[in-house]
Amino acid sequence: MSQDQREFPPVPSGQTSRRRFLQVVAATSGPALSLSQLGIADSTSRRILAIAGTYSSPQGPEGSPGRGQGIYVFEMDPASGALSQREIIPNDSNPSWLALHPAGTHLYSANEITNYGEANSGSVSAYAVDRANGRLTLLNTVSSEGAGPAHLSVHPSGKYVLVANYAGGTVAVLPIRVSGELLPASDVVHHQGMVGPRHAQSAPPGSFAISGHDKPHAHMVQADPAGRFVLASDLGLDKIMIYKFDLERGKLTPNDPAFVPFPPGDGPRHFVFHPNGRWFYSLQEEGSTLVAFDYDAGRGSLKEKQSLSSLPRGFAGTNFTSEIMISADGKFLYAANRLHDSIAWFSIGAQGTLTFAGEEWTRGDYPRSFNIDPKGNFLYCCNQRADAITTFRVNRQTGALMFAGLYTPVGTPASIVFLT
Repeated sequence: MSQDQREFPPVPSGQTSRRRFLQVVAATSGPALSLSQLGIADSTSRRILAIAGTYSSPQGPEGSPGRGQGIYVFEMDPASGALSQREIIPNDSNPSWLALHPAGTHLYSANEITNYGEANSGSVSAYAVDRANGRLTLLNTVSSEGAGPAHLSVHPSGKYVLVANYAGGTVAVLPIRVSGELLPASDVVHHQGMVGPRHAQSAPPGSFAISGHDKPHAHMVQADPAGRFVLASDLGLDKIMIYKFDLERGKLTPNDPAFVPFPPGDGPRHFVFHPNGRWFYSLQEEGSTLVAFDYDAGRGSLKEKQSLSSLPRGFAGTNFTSEIMISADGKFLYAANRLHDSIAWFSIGAQGTLTFAGEEWTRGDYPRSFNIDPKGNFLYCCNQRADAITTFRVNRQTGALMFAGLYTPVGTPASIVFLT
């Protein structure tokens, strides 16, 4: 391990949630209905930054050109949910997925390309965040060690970026220097195995949701809350791989068990841990299913306990799921459906099982991902093909979404994160 890594300062507990970026400089008018009537906490004492990643290359997603200009920085009004654009950081390499360092001092982008350097690879860029004014400064860019990186996350220790290369079928570990810059990969794992069938076993009737069952496709990678294990979904193999993580060396080794399987062709895409650390949920892209697990943090193992559709009863035809998220209070789970163009929400029971509670039209085409602001009052949906981010109020008591009437123009938006 380098000296830079050994000296990386620890991340104080709760630091990200306590630091605040900007103070409200003027009173803002409220909505027609009061926040309390909508079940929303009335906290308007500060502003928040929203940072959106886009597809920005002529070779964008699914063969269509990207229309974004790079990374967009917005200021969020916590009373109305409105986003005001502050600046654009040019990046023509599809910075489609973003992740903030736990300290809020640095931002990392997965650049979803296949032509970085001499190898058939994508790249990852590191940016310094100036918390005084919200400016982003590019520090460096390194190989993602695989083509088409679709997801990245920062290890809870703050010492590594984990990146999943969809087209390359690899997962890489990138050490972080004290300065926030990235070092070359300390480990690269190549997923191998028999790919699943083209048609998902659990797909709705009449579905032609066929995407990635031609080879391994690492779609997401993230450590568990304790940072002891790293999980990576592979859509092509219909598995979530589970690795032990060596914090000192930045190395991944297969766990025992080394993976959890899914029904053939269902294609696990994204997953999320419940705030209690004991429950785990996976969203399948081609099967349009949600699977709930119990998570054993000591062994790094998953035990399935429920599977259900992300779509309303009676749906037929083609749908691709995209994003999954749990409210900060742990009461509700949200899942996005592309082509159906909806976000469904589910109540989470005492044992971690899900019950369908409602759905809302995204007011746009092909919701690539979404996120909830740090206060839990607004949900922002990145409508990839509609070139807009739409804003919804969140009812904290029922989990319901209500369109706030706000469209923010962004070319082929792909992801959004928040800095407080």
